[in-house]
Amino acid sequence: MRLGGDIAERLLELAAGALRVSGELPSHPSGRHVALQLARAATAGGANYEEARAAESRADFIHKVGIACKEVRETAYWLKVIKRAGWKTTELEGLLSEAHQLAAILSASARTARANIRREASP
Repeated sequence: MRLGGDIAERLLELAAGALRVSGELPSHPSGRHVALQLARAATAGGANYEEARAAESRADFIHKVGIACKEVRETAYWLKVIKRAGWKTTELEGLLSEAHQLAAILSASARTARANIRREASP
């Protein structure tokens, strides 16, 4: 498995779970809005991470993994909105926990890559 395959798989599962949750949301306008925002953010996180795995440079990796992190944090936000609105869904708590964990992992990955650039640049 390529480097980062475990994270990629977790991001794929987060996206699939978020799509399932979005399908359980109310069909009124606010429910549809949240469902679309959740689906967009959750699928973008994994897509951007895949782009980061194929980055052309360390700087490109840092930028793309940073975007993936932001999308996963946004996913967590929409999951919290669903929870706060009282829209009960089957996978909500587990997905929220996973989103928080993945955001922390992606943030640490970007931090490590930045530190490696600084370390390589210093004499």
